[in-house]
Amino acid sequence: MARAGTFAAVDLGATSGRVIRAEVRAGGVDLQEVHRFANEPIEDGGTLRWQVTALWQEVLVGLRAAGADGVLDGIGIDSWAVDYGLLDSAGRLLADPVAYRDERTADVIEQVHTRISPEDLYAISGMQHLPFNTIYQLAAEQRGPLWDRAARALLLPDLLGYWLTGVQVSELTNASTTALLDQRSRTWSSQLLSAVGVPGDLLAPVVEPGTLLGHLTEEVQTSTGLGSVPVYTVGSHDTASAVLSVPAEREDFAYISSGTWSLVGVELTEPVLTEDSRTANFTNELGVDGTVRYLRNVMGLWVLSECQRTWADQGHPVELAELLAEAEALPARRTLLDVDHADFLPPGDMPARLRAHARAARQPEPTSPAEHARCIIDSLALAYRRAIDDAARLSGRQVAVVHVVGGGSQNSLLCQATADATGLPVLAGPVEGTALGNALVQARAAGVLSGDRTALRAVAARTADVRTYQPDRAEHTAWQTV
Repeated sequence: MARAGTFAAVDLGATSGRVIRAEVRAGGVDLQEVHRFANEPIEDGGTLRWQVTALWQEVLVGLRAAGADGVLDGIGIDSWAVDYGLLDSAGRLLADPVAYRDERTADVIEQVHTRISPEDLYAISGMQHLPFNTIYQLAAEQRGPLWDRAARALLLPDLLGYWLTGVQVSELTNASTTALLDQRSRTWSSQLLSAVGVPGDLLAPVVEPGTLLGHLTEEVQTSTGLGSVPVYTVGSHDTASAVLSVPAEREDFAYISSGTWSLVGVELTEPVLTEDSRTANFTNELGVDGTVRYLRNVMGLWVLSECQRTWADQGHPVELAELLAEAEALPARRTLLDVDHADFLPPGDMPARLRAHARAARQPEPTSPAEHARCIIDSLALAYRRAIDDAARLSGRQVAVVHVVGGGSQNSLLCQATADATGLPVLAGPVEGTALGNALVQARAAGVLSGDRTALRAVAARTADVRTYQPDRAEHTAWQTV
C-alpha cells in the first residue's frame, strides 16, 4: 500500500494567514483549512509593524487544530518576502518586525547605491529594484535604536521556525529576495553585506527547502498538545511554494501567482543577469530544486481589496462577487492605468488615487465601484501581458500557456481578461497553490513522496481542480491595439 502522510502547512499572507492540514498520497493531496486569521500591520509610533507575536499565537492555535485528529508527520511555514525580526544575543525578539509598506527606506536607497551601484547589485543578487528590499530595510535599520542590540535577523518564516524548534536558519527561496544573496554561490554575498554595513553573522546560514529544521520544542509540544513533530523548511517564500504547485506537464509555461501581489514570470534553471534584464526590473528569485523564478512583481489584487476596504470604511461595503459581476457587464479597456505605480503601494483611499491617475492620463475617470473594478482588472491583465512578453524576450523561453495559481485563480473576469490580453490559454488553479506546494516539499522530505519537481507537479495535477480560459479572438485583436 502506498504510504500516506499528514502535514501542517502554515501559510502567512500579507492580509491573512491560515493553517492547512494536508493529507498527502502519491495519488493526490487533500487540503483542509483548519484555522484562518486576519493579518494587518499596525502603526506604532509612526512605524508600520506586523503583529508577529499575535501571529505566533494564531499559528499555535492552528497547529493544535491540525493535529487534533492524529499525529502530524511534519510542519512547514511560508510567508511573504523581505521582512524580518531582529533578535538580541539571547535570542529574544527586540520589536515587532517593520512592514514592507512602511516608508522608512525612502531616503536610504540613494545612500546604498553610492556604496554599491545598481548595476553591481543586480549582477550579484539578480533582484529587481523594489524600495522595500531587505538590503534597504537593513540600511534604514542602522539609524534606529535597535541596531546596536541586534545579534541576528531572521526572515519571518525562519523566525517562526526558530520559535517552533530553537534552530536559526535562512531558507534559500526567501533569502534570495533580500538582494543580499549571491545568485551563483547561493549563499550570502560578503561584498553586499560589507557594502551596506551588515555584519556577516547577522544573517543565519542558508539552507535548501526540504531541510529538516528540527523538532518541536518541549514548550511548543505542551502548548499545542503535539508530540515531537519534525519541522521542515519548505519554499518559504510563498511564491516558491505556489510555483511548485503549478500542474504543468511541459516547460513552456508562464505563471501568475495571484493574490495580494501578482508574481508573473517563467521558471528557469539559470538566472538572467543582463543589463537589459535589470532595466526591465525583472528579478531572479531562487526556487525549489535549483530553479530560478524569473519574474516581475505586479501590484496585484491588493488594489481591489484596498478599494473594498475604503468603501466599507465610508459606509458603502461591496461584496466581491457582486462587484465583479457588475464589472463584467461593462466595456473592456475603458481606463487602463499603470497599476505598478508607487502611489498604489501604501494603504489609504485607493479609489481616489485611481481617479487621480485616470485624470492625469486623460482617460475616463471611474465613478462607480464596478467601474473601478473594471479598471483594475483590465490594468492588471495588461500588466500581465507585458510581464509575460518581457520574460519570454529576456530569457529566450517560449510561452505557450499561462498558469494562474492562488486566490486570484478564482477571479474568472481577471482570468478571461488575461487570456484575451495575452492571446494564450489560461489554466486557473490550484486555488490553494501555496499550501499545496508547501505540503509537497514536506512530504518529499519525509519520504512520503519521491522524485524531482516534475514528479511533485504530477501529484499537484492529480489534486488541482483546473479551469481553462481560451482567448476570444476578437477581444485579443482589440487588446493588441493597447
